[in-house]
Amino acid sequence: MRLVISMEAYEIKTDSPEATMALAEKLGTKLMAGDVLTMEGDLGAGKTTFTKGLGKGLGVSRTINSPTFTIVKEYMGRLPLFHIDAYRLEDSEEDIGFDDYFEGGGVTVVEWAQYITAFLPAARLDIHLRIVDNQVRSIELRPGTPHFEKICKEIVA
Repeated sequence: MRLVISMEAYEIKTDSPEATMALAEKLGTKLMAGDVLTMEGDLGAGKTTFTKGLGKGLGVSRTINSPTFTIVKEYMGRLPLFHIDAYRLEDSEEDIGFDDYFEGGGVTVVEWAQYITAFLPAARLDIHLRIVDNQVRSIELRPGTPHFEKICKEIVA
């Protein structure tokens, strides 16, 4: 794992799905109720793999998979995990009750967040995953609050 730190983002490169999950698991142990994370990246970049690691860090025991056809899946752990896939909401202006998740008592992860930017809270952690090669992923963490800045510093230390 290689780390590049800037004032605006933290870039971490992982060399396997297991390393991506381990990073996300570490992040999951630090999250609190009401935290919102967005994830963007091409198909196959590792968004669902990352979410599986987050779930593990939150103590979720169920298998986590993409909510593509249901839009939202809920998992119970030490905090509820609300996993939203906004891919099918492109060009939709319908609010499906996002605030109930964003302001609820759990952690919300939004894949394909660019399709619902009008509904996203400003206080969030943006995560961008990029395929470098067959196994290597570049994971960029962009904290939007001091809370997320502190968490990012802790997980990359």
